[in-house]
Amino acid sequence: MSAVESRTNPGHSIADAAQLLSDDPLTRRFAPVFARIAEGAVEREQHRELAYAPVEWLREAGYTRLRVPRRYGGEGISLTQFFALVTRLGEADSNLPQILRVHGGFIESLLEQDDESLRERWLTRVAQGQIVGGAVSERTGVTNNSVRLTQTDGAWHLEGEKYYTTGTLYADWVDVTARDGESDVRVLVKADTPGVERIDDWDGFGQRLTGSGTARFTHAPVSLDNLYRRYNAAEPRRNSLLTAYYQALHVANLAGISRAALRDAVAFTQARTRTFGVPGESSPRDNPLVHRVIGRLASLAYSTQSISASLARAIDEVSLAREEGRTSEQTYINLDIQTFQAQQIAIEQTLQAATLLFEVSGASATSEARRFDRYWRNARVLASHNPAIIREAAIGDFYLNGKAHSERFGVARQPASASALAPA
Repeated sequence: MSAVESRTNPGHSIADAAQLLSDDPLTRRFAPVFARIAEGAVEREQHRELAYAPVEWLREAGYTRLRVPRRYGGEGISLTQFFALVTRLGEADSNLPQILRVHGGFIESLLEQDDESLRERWLTRVAQGQIVGGAVSERTGVTNNSVRLTQTDGAWHLEGEKYYTTGTLYADWVDVTARDGESDVRVLVKADTPGVERIDDWDGFGQRLTGSGTARFTHAPVSLDNLYRRYNAAEPRRNSLLTAYYQALHVANLAGISRAALRDAVAFTQARTRTFGVPGESSPRDNPLVHRVIGRLASLAYSTQSISASLARAIDEVSLAREEGRTSEQTYINLDIQTFQAQQIAIEQTLQAATLLFEVSGASATSEARRFDRYWRNARVLASHNPAIIREAAIGDFYLNGKAHSERFGVARQPASASALAPA
């Protein structure tokens, strides 16, 4: 139970009433860490204080190794368990799941690799607490690779610049996409390597503390031992859980924002002694109109978390089928469509919750001291990472014409069957 829940609702928590609180050991284990993170969320937002300390608390608590299999030193929890914790963390501060999103994706990508020596090397490091950030995207195009892997006097270096480098400010390693002659590569470079510059110039109006700005590489030395993949950036991702993983993490984080909006609406209302339009002292908590607002917020929080949990279970099922050799390309296409469908509703409902929060009171709810606006801003930025309108069109084309759309471009790549997802 969070400090806010305990203080404002001593008999039982909000989440208990909505049957959202799981009493499993992982929830109990991380509850104090998440509560500590939540306590400083508003102050960090007000002063643009980067979340170095919260990231360290999560590392120390073992959060960053939860998905690493036990044989490499991790805890090997399921995606269903993991995304439930992501929602709790997003409720505390939605910057944190985003900061560690690339780190989690790196783990999942290794779990899909067939190279055991590669998994052994890097998953062991992750289990020991090392964190990976990303330098993949650029302002000028999704598949552009202005960063070059070059050789000078027998030594290899990185030259160039990336943007949207979420998590790099907090990372030990940076996962970089670069161009090596005629092919694209993924290579890891130590974050403190000379010539690696991580710049906090992210200027989005939400998710301000995620370090999603520039990473610059100026003759930065790199070992080819850390080059772990060659690929064609123009080719869409196939037969992979990664599209679903990255979007499911957004959905889980959005569910956390919905929970936070409910939590703060209840705490704010219970402490009020003034109702708009009612002379003298009164209690908004006894107002039927306020009851309706809180009831709607509770329903939205329940819905977004239920959507997230359902999606997580679907990804777990495909992951198990993959291990057992029961997947085909159609399996991954169907999962991507399920993910896109979950994204549509979770975005809409979270943005509604972030706006509805302000209906529990008048102008006092807009105080900068409370920073309630951060919920809408953060949800809107999360929703803008992968525009829902493109995904919605892809879903429609899939059901109508059986066309699957690539993760990167939103254009049809090959025929598929919609029958597997059609309602019974």
